[in-house]
Amino acid sequence: MSEVNFENLLSTGAHFGHVTRKWHPSYEPFILMEKNGVHIINLEETLAGLKKAQDFLSGIVKKNGEVLFVGTKKQAKDIVQQEADRCGMFYVVERWLGGTLTNFSTIKKSIKRLQLLEKEGSNIYENLTKKEVQKLNRERVKLADQHRGIKDMRRVPDVVIIVDTNYESTAVQEALRLEIPVIAIVDTNTDPTFVSHAIPANDDSIRTIQLIISALTDTILSAQVKEVDKTEDSREGEIVIETAEKDDDVKEVKAVDNTEEVQKIEDESKSLEEEIAAEESSEDTDKDLPDEVVVDEPKDDIEKSEEEPKSESK
Repeated sequence: MSEVNFENLLSTGAHFGHVTRKWHPSYEPFILMEKNGVHIINLEETLAGLKKAQDFLSGIVKKNGEVLFVGTKKQAKDIVQQEADRCGMFYVVERWLGGTLTNFSTIKKSIKRLQLLEKEGSNIYENLTKKEVQKLNRERVKLADQHRGIKDMRRVPDVVIIVDTNYESTAVQEALRLEIPVIAIVDTNTDPTFVSHAIPANDDSIRTIQLIISALTDTILSAQVKEVDKTEDSREGEIVIETAEKDDDVKEVKAVDNTEEVQKIEDESKSLEEEIAAEESSEDTDKDLPDEVVVDEPKDDIEKSEEEPKSESK
């Protein structure tokens, strides 16, 4: 982040105000002195106002707030568009359309019309003459210029950053009516009490506008990076919890598998024991066979004894 200090502001001419006859009485607390008919702005007040604005802007962006940059004057137009694109926020660099904030519902309808005209292959261009197509193309170009920086804005912004509140008086009044905070670069010819966060500085110097708007943009970017880091940390914590749960599930599955294996082993051991018992019983029966032979021996003797009497009778 580029740091804004006293020397940087002094080198860009941020301390030069308007001629004394054009000053606003409410601006007196920010005036340091008068020199050659020109008011000199107190740059210490500029640094203090910029620091307060940066702190407030950082808090809004951390809450996912949206910022609208407004700078339609020639000196600020290119700078505002470049810095808003750099931080991904919305901007208005063409003429401020009355009701952009207070009548945003109508602006949304106009944006939808622009999106319809820009859509490729839209049915709106079918069965039209060449003159009617050219008329729609002119309407599309006009709407694109008017809504160039707010085409994707879906709601009213949370903060409005303005360069030269005198030149953008309509935008300031609409923001005040909707109670939207305003951060503005105010010069000696403006009333700083209208805005919630005033940054007293020369609003006609291109280098001063570049320095201050760049500092505010850097604040937005740093707040966005911190928010992304927080979300990533929270996601990492969730992932760790999920892996732990998965490990527990795996452990449970493994435990179930072990019990099944143990049961299989027990069943196999039981079957083996039964087979062994069956074999032992068969061996016992085989061992009993000689006893039967011994039992048969007396039968032979009996037959012999029966044959002997028969011989004697003969």
